[in-house]
Amino acid sequence: MRYAIARRKMVEQQIRGRGISDPKVLAAMSEVPRHLFVEPALENQAYSDTPLPIGFRQTISQPYMVGFMTAALELGGEERVLEVGTGSGYQAAVLARIVRRVYTVERIPELARRARRLFDQLGLANINLKVSDGTIGWAAEAPFDAIIVTAGSPSVPQEYLQQLADGGRLVIPVGSREGQVLKRFVRKGDRWEEEDLLGCRFVPLVGQRGWQDGDN
Repeated sequence: MRYAIARRKMVEQQIRGRGISDPKVLAAMSEVPRHLFVEPALENQAYSDTPLPIGFRQTISQPYMVGFMTAALELGGEERVLEVGTGSGYQAAVLARIVRRVYTVERIPELARRARRLFDQLGLANINLKVSDGTIGWAAEAPFDAIIVTAGSPSVPQEYLQQLADGGRLVIPVGSREGQVLKRFVRKGDRWEEEDLLGCRFVPLVGQRGWQDGDN
């Protein structure tokens, strides 16, 4: 019960209270038990307005950022969405409450296994998860109606742009390791409209088209 109360408070104060009004996003974040996606020792902080460590130098994003990025995808409910960077699985779980199918890629096997257990526990049967280099997307399942990248990239991998369906939206943090700009790209045939959304700071997107381990 205390987690349910904390979750309602999180949504009202941190999400709706900061200008996110998409009812599908608000409903999904009201339903997904965020405390299950954090380390047991940090459960009492699960609904706080901050990112939290999940091991392997990764984090679960601040609730507001999850809400903002999800709303920026402008989801109607029938989409096929690619998420790059499963992490704890929380963002994928939120998406799964909204869209038809989620495809999520994680490079760290231990995090992927942990997330898969939570998806099964919560009955989220519309999530496909694989361990792979997410910087090259998931070509076998493309095109996607939306792509969300939950790590900061030094540039925009062309694979993401090419794997978007016409009219599809890509939301990705781009910049240095120290800070990025959250960008949205909308595909219009053979061109992509680009928009800067807000400043942010994510863990690095590591892989063939992102940062290499040891890069500055």
